[in-house]
Amino acid sequence: MLPAYRTIKQTGEIKLEINKSLFLGYASPAETEEAALTFIQDIKKRHKEANHNCSAYVIGQHGQSQKADDDGEPSGTAGRPILEVINKSAVKNAVIVVTRYFGGIKLGTGGLIRAYTKATVDSLNAAIIVEKQLHIRLVIEINYHLLGTVENQLRLKNFPIEGKEFSDIVKIIALARKGDEDKLLQLVADCTAAQAVVQPIGEIYLDAFS
Repeated sequence: MLPAYRTIKQTGEIKLEINKSLFLGYASPAETEEAALTFIQDIKKRHKEANHNCSAYVIGQHGQSQKADDDGEPSGTAGRPILEVINKSAVKNAVIVVTRYFGGIKLGTGGLIRAYTKATVDSLNAAIIVEKQLHIRLVIEINYHLLGTVENQLRLKNFPIEGKEFSDIVKIIALARKGDEDKLLQLVADCTAAQAVVQPIGEIYLDAFS
């Protein structure tokens, strides 16, 4: 798994007029191809009267699944420019739809490529982009009298606490960025006099934090 990747957190929408044609751009997160296709269909339903609803998506941390659709525009003038912008931006798990209402003036091959490229760039600029960082989930098992000390030290050193479980002992679920696990282990050992048991229990991507 990648230590980090960029993705869309919040959808961006734009409106652009070029030579009397109206272009509406939508950039949205999509964790799966199914989610991307659903988003595309939703935009098509919203703009049934539009001449074209062109789209592209990139799914997977390595961009394993990619697809572009010209939706009736000349081949290579719409879907591919949208896809190229997504890839150049290094954004993953993203889908973009650019809707066009034809205004009566033909733009030509170059004009279409420039128009769809600009609409895509503007859509991404309007969206909220975040970096997702890989974190290791660790369970820390301690006695009750150590709970306050461990919690305070974790927060002081910016190790998020995901949750706690209480039984005959306390289990704290803490998160460490990939590569920082040893720092967390040392921190817990120091503040508990090595009385804690710490074990990794999985991985999760979270928004980057300082």
